[in-house]
Amino acid sequence: MKAKILFVLCLLMGLMFMNAGLDKFLHYMPMPKEMPEKMMKAMAAFNEIGWLIPLVGFAEILGGLLLIFKRTRALGAVVLVPLLTGILFANISMAPSGLPIVCILIAILIWAIADNWKKYLPMVSK
Repeated sequence: MKAKILFVLCLLMGLMFMNAGLDKFLHYMPMPKEMPEKMMKAMAAFNEIGWLIPLVGFAEILGGLLLIFKRTRALGAVVLVPLLTGILFANISMAPSGLPIVCILIAILIWAIADNWKKYLPMVSK
């Protein structure tokens, strides 16, 4: 039962990240009208760096896709850790209203990592 719940959560989270990544290339979702000024400045700065947004979009698509399948879930979690860390700190410093969603995503990611902990052992053992 736990495996099915984790699969559904990883499927939803993976689809959400893939959607966010595709939007970075296709621009089909409108930007929120009410965003904190700090967040608007940060987004403008990211857009000035021409390669950063496509790189993040690619990482979101790849991480989301890998997270969906049990065989590649451990790698997908590794790809998504830096992205979720950045999202967490951006929400803490600029838009605290998004923190509950980010905390839920982090909890799902921690569960996925904990479920695959044996796959990470070769990276940290001799």
